[in-house]
Amino acid sequence: MKAQWLEDFLLLAQERSFTRAAELRHVTHPAFGRRIRALEAWAGTPLVEPGGGPVRLTPAGEAFRDTAEQLVHTLAQSHDELQAVAGRQARIITLATGRTLARTIVADWLARHSSVLQSAEIRVVTRTLEETVVMLQRGEVSFALLYHHAAIAVRLDGRQFSHLTVMHDRLVPVSRADADGKPLFDLSRALDADASPVPYLAFSHSMALGRLVEDHLASHPLLPRLRRCVECDSADANYEYVLKGLGVAWMPWSMVRGDCRAGRLAVAGDSSLEAHFDVRLYRPKRHLGTAAEQFWADITQP
Repeated sequence: MKAQWLEDFLLLAQERSFTRAAELRHVTHPAFGRRIRALEAWAGTPLVEPGGGPVRLTPAGEAFRDTAEQLVHTLAQSHDELQAVAGRQARIITLATGRTLARTIVADWLARHSSVLQSAEIRVVTRTLEETVVMLQRGEVSFALLYHHAAIAVRLDGRQFSHLTVMHDRLVPVSRADADGKPLFDLSRALDADASPVPYLAFSHSMALGRLVEDHLASHPLLPRLRRCVECDSADANYEYVLKGLGVAWMPWSMVRGDCRAGRLAVAGDSSLEAHFDVRLYRPKRHLGTAAEQFWADITQP
């Protein structure tokens, strides 16, 4: 039996969907199904009810869910204890976040607090927002850097975790700039009913940014006409597509600010099309390792 199967099973029990769980685990639907069947073979009994619709656990599956959670937690705790025995845990800082935040905010932090790297090892793990939250709850990481917005709000017990808002950012529609510094695709021209729709470079729904943009566009009273032409689960890829002039994408301002000021990109719409959000750093309220506590102190000092 593999610990990976336990994590798969717990995520399936949470999401109630093979498709959604497979997406969050970054595997194909058939591959995820084989893992669940392998776990059932090990258990010697079905853990998931057959049939379509939302996934339901069998009585054995419901009973096993608590056991699986305890096993995963125990394994993670044992790993931490072994690391402490080896004398390394005190100097390791573990941070889980998304790929885009790892590229922007984390990179800035490492540059500003480079002295920390002389006495500590920083491990940055990139996952989806949901997986990052789970890793923090299970004690697998010291910190979690997350987007915060009503459309993607996370649930963390305030009695166990504290947070710090480290940045206010916004998603801005951007396009490649022409020779005059104007956007190749101007959303203000796509407001008329007879206007040609603007090619839209979308984020996948599996991304927190994707859900944030979708919520923003769905509630916008004067949405320009858009033609969805690309969907991608990588902000870096969509950024390149914008630079190539393929269309408009809603990108974090922290990521494209330099390009807009340099004239490579241009804002493609007015401020009403922007979606504002925060970035928060979460941590457990319990005492962390020496290096992790020093890192928190550096981040939180005025």
